[in-house]
Amino acid sequence: MHITEAESQVMDALWRESPRSAESIVADVTARQAWGEATVKTLINRLLKKKAIKSERVDGRHQYRPLVARENYVQAESQDLLDRLFGGQLAPLVAHFAKHRALKPAEIARLKKLIEDLDDD
Repeated sequence: MHITEAESQVMDALWRESPRSAESIVADVTARQAWGEATVKTLINRLLKKKAIKSERVDGRHQYRPLVARENYVQAESQDLLDRLFGGQLAPLVAHFAKHRALKPAEIARLKKLIEDLDDD
């Protein structure tokens, strides 16, 4: 399932707090994006059709909750980026960022630690 960048705004609202009403989601998303209520409700409906979220009726009101965990979404999006831009290879991704963006000493230390931990496994 592919969640668009716009749809991810609704998912972010639900990952932070759920279940939530449509009104609560609209308020959250429109506070961060210059979108109208109809746009956010359209995104909610798209996510329902994709089965990324579900709706439950509680006290006569629809409440929404995510069916996709944020961790799974991040994993899928990261892998897609890696596959599309770097042929599935991690080293060229790191090299790209190292070449085009100065790595801070703390970032370099974290990368070294990650490599050490991978070597230990």
